[in-house]
Amino acid sequence: MSSAEDHSIIAFIGLGAMGKPMVANLAANLVRRGIVIRAYDIADGPAQELQTSFPDVIREASSAKTAVSDATVVFTMLPESIHVRSVYLDPDSGIASTLGPDSAKILIDCLTIDTATSLHVKSEISKIAPRSFFYDCPQIGAVKGTIAFFMGCSPADTNLSCLKDLLLKMGSQAIPCGGPPLGLAAKLSNNYLSGIITIATSEAMDMGMRAGIDRTILASVFGSGTAQNRQCDVFNPVPNVCPQAPSSNGYRGGFRVELMKKDMGLAIAMARQVGAKNVLGVSGLGVYTAASAAEDCMGLDSRVVYRYLGGKESS
Repeated sequence: MSSAEDHSIIAFIGLGAMGKPMVANLAANLVRRGIVIRAYDIADGPAQELQTSFPDVIREASSAKTAVSDATVVFTMLPESIHVRSVYLDPDSGIASTLGPDSAKILIDCLTIDTATSLHVKSEISKIAPRSFFYDCPQIGAVKGTIAFFMGCSPADTNLSCLKDLLLKMGSQAIPCGGPPLGLAAKLSNNYLSGIITIATSEAMDMGMRAGIDRTILASVFGSGTAQNRQCDVFNPVPNVCPQAPSSNGYRGGFRVELMKKDMGLAIAMARQVGAKNVLGVSGLGVYTAASAAEDCMGLDSRVVYRYLGGKESS
């Protein structure tokens, strides 16, 4: 089993709101180890900024193809499924175009996408480069290094030690969830539950407050009773209950409502594929879809559904 130090060149493709801080965390933990990160993003700026911040570790690449050409580990953090297919499988510019029968790379996709796309990419990579490995490895929370990775591999995977060694340089947890695409299945199940709980917390807070209960007292009641949950305790959708929550900062930051809409849709699709019955799913997706289109909610943290549902925000 290998470790991070066994891989002298690492590629990272996709340096957006989540990818860029992940690379920064990785680079900060690889300084003075002789490892180079080749970073690439389609947008001008992020890779150059990272190289300026970590000149001994990060090198800006001119394309995804050049970034991965001599790398033995590749991370991708891209916007949507269509971009994952393109970056990995495009016959001219994709990662697959750099691979051959003797290629031995570890490929790690950290985006939350549909399981079918992930399995398709894995299958195609296996045909081209049977000695390479593709892993679904979605994550939660990137900016402060408190990220948790849900890994589509088993506890017995021969690459687990290396995977965890690298992932824990970017975050605090790396959980092997089973084979592919169970990392994605775990993430979608988590976000489905989180999204439903957010709506229920918003409705319950609004109901209790309209009855005359102070918002902080009501949150304390939930915290000490059977309704206790992280959305209420840490990310309360009602402003000025949790000072660090996005709701207390005008719903800025956090996990955008459009992303929750996307993940709820993917979770419902997965449920149908595996034969699970989600009685709350369609209603929940409807709420996030409508909130995503509302002018006073779009682009904001997903807990803004409290506002969409008509909850009182001022103290």
